[in-house]
Amino acid sequence: MSPTLSERVVIVTGSAGGLGSALVGEFASQGWRVVASARNAAPPLCKGEVWPAVLDITNRVQAEELIKDVVARWKRVDALINNAGVIADSPLWEIEDSDFEKILSVNLKGAFICSQAVLRPMLKQRDGHIVNIGSFSGQVGSRGQATYSAAKAGLFGLTTSLAREVGSRNIRVNAVLPGLLPTRMTSNVEPACMESLIKANALERINSVEEVARFIAFLVTTENISGQIFQLDSRIAPWT
Repeated sequence: MSPTLSERVVIVTGSAGGLGSALVGEFASQGWRVVASARNAAPPLCKGEVWPAVLDITNRVQAEELIKDVVARWKRVDALINNAGVIADSPLWEIEDSDFEKILSVNLKGAFICSQAVLRPMLKQRDGHIVNIGSFSGQVGSRGQATYSAAKAGLFGLTTSLAREVGSRNIRVNAVLPGLLPTRMTSNVEPACMESLIKANALERINSVEEVARFIAFLVTTENISGQIFQLDSRIAPWT
């Protein structure tokens, strides 16, 4: 028997950030049980059944223990949103090994670890949805973001390969490119650079965290969509 909306459980990583907070709020407002995980900071309070959890997504033991705790508390996991991410923009020749390893570890390995951990209950219940938060940079590459672009490109490969592997068990895996968002991660972008990024959009405006959160909350309720990459802004890839 499929769970009712109020019985569905979603785990959001990186919930202390701008998009993460919006995701927690959107799912909670729709009646989901929400596990709001963050490495250090607790997520903002919001209406609904929200369980704050401390999680370093690069720590396999922490991830596996959290999933066990979630299943013990709510008996199931219906969706995982691999939202946590970091950037360290710099020309390739200036990137330190430590920055390279951090970017790959958080943006790619973290999604691998959390997905692997959550698949155990999802495979058992023969149902679930994993959404990986990607980036336009992973498709076209961006100056100063060679490592970040490489990590996000790898995330697309993880998305499509995993979708093929678990499709027969009714588990859907998709990626979402939210576009440039007005969050803490982009707060240091120079005004001239921001204007250029805005002009790169056909609509000449950027997305909002609320619209992205609404789309993802809808996506995880679908039954027949998997292995897809959804771009949510109006930038057009140069090869189209």
